Amino acid sequence: MERTGAGYHGPAGGRCGRAAQLPPGKAMLNKYARAFFTRVLTPFAAFLLRRGVSPDAVTLVGTAGVVAGALVFFPRGEFFWGTITITLFVFSDLVDGNMARQAGSSSRWGAFLDSTLDRVADAAIFGGLALWYAGLGDNEMLCAVAIFCLASGQVVSYTKARGESIGLPVAVNGLIERAERLVITLVAAGLSGLEAFGVPGWIGVLLPVALWVVAVGSLVTLVQRVVTVRRESAEADAAAEAADTGTGAC
Repeated sequence: MERTGAGYHGPAGGRCGRAAQLPPGKAMLNKYARAFFTRVLTPFAAFLLRRGVSPDAVTLVGTAGVVAGALVFFPRGEFFWGTITITLFVFSDLVDGNMARQAGSSSRWGAFLDSTLDRVADAAIFGGLALWYAGLGDNEMLCAVAIFCLASGQVVSYTKARGESIGLPVAVNGLIERAERLVITLVAAGLSGLEAFGVPGWIGVLLPVALWVVAVGSLVTLVQRVVTVRRESAEADAAAEAADTGTGAC
């Protein structure tokens, strides 16, 4: 999870225009989950700071752990242990932001590093699943779906970043964002991995279903963001033209 919101150690940097609004249920869950993890992780973050560990170091180690967990376990079909490893290191995304706030070391660099490495971690997770289906999993269709999840997740993030870089608010969150992609995929992968411990084989269908859900949801989210950017750019262009006309009239 990026260092925006709960885990961001960059400046708030208010932006003109409409802010993206979360649906009420998601907003409430985000609020209480953030408060809970802040309380739980604050002592650990303080401990790391006292030991001279920097937020950026936590970000780097966390990403390395996620990549290792995904690319070591997933291609071999060890979904349970891969998910456990990834989940443990994913919490570093919450710790680094907490550390930055306590240390008062917010920076644009920290936000950039965190967001960039999030893309690396996501690529490793879906890449590991694609490797499984391309190899021992022997399913070309699901390999293609995993690759689509990887690519669409990157593009969904890019559309928002690119829209904001040209001065638009991109006031939409979309159906499935990064948090949802990770939760759906990792929960399904972890449960599917229980098949190796004697859980009935039908549980293995959860991962393919999850990949299809993430693929379709990511496509819908991409369309939502593109449509939003098109509308906002048209409104901004119209406002700029009206302002120029008004200036000329004066």
